[in-house]
Order: sequence, then C-alpha cells, then structure tokens
Amino acid sequence: MSPHDFAVRVYYEDTDMAGIVYYANYLRYIERARSAWVRDLGIDQNAMRERDGIVFAVRRVEADYLMPAKFDDALTVRTVTRAITGARLVMAQEVLREGEVLFRAEVTVVCLTLSGHPVRLPDAVRRRVH
Repeated sequence: MSPHDFAVRVYYEDTDMAGIVYYANYLRYIERARSAWVRDLGIDQNAMRERDGIVFAVRRVEADYLMPAKFDDALTVRTVTRAITGARLVMAQEVLREGEVLFRAEVTVVCLTLSGHPVRLPDAVRRRVH
C-alpha cells in the first residue's frame, strides 16, 4: 500500500513558551492523519461502531522526537502500513517539514467491542488496508 500524506499547520496553541511544538501534540497530529487515512480508504468509523459495535483503539505507540517543529510550520504526516494480522494493524508514521523527518512513531491499533473486549479486525478493513 502506498503512503498516505496529511497536511498539518502548526498553530500558536500547539507550541510551548519557546515556540516549539509541545511533545504531546505530535500524537494529536498522527491521530488526525490516521483518521483521515481511514476515511480516505472508505472506512466509516461511525457506521462500524453503530452497525458492528466495533471501534479502533491504539494499543501501543513507540515514538522518537528527532527535531523540533515550530510555530507556523507546514508539516506533512506520512502513514504507511507495516503489518496486518487478524487482530491488529501496525503503522509507521512520520511528521516531516519540507522532507525532513522531525518525529517518527510506530503505532499498533486494535479493534474493540463497545464493552472494551478485543475482536478481530473486520475483513473489510483488512482488505482495504492491504
């Protein structure tokens, strides 16, 4: 599967007193990018929840902060599928500024029932992200 790119602009509210993006905001950026990627694949998360009683949940994040992003930077969040199993989806995500990698994460996503029990990834999801 080809990479999915998502544009992000750094706003003042994203930064600390030094004008550098606060570390937790990178997690927000990559979450927005994953949501856009899923939507672009044609997966309706609201319908999945209402029809099937299944939601996505982040199980694990391993992150590396390499370079700071700053106020008003135009960033790109790149998402690539690394692995798909019956129960989980592993993605590599990078935040870039003009091609330079500022932040890198590996994210493991699983599906849960509305009561919080793990379930297999739906076949339709596995087919679309492959």
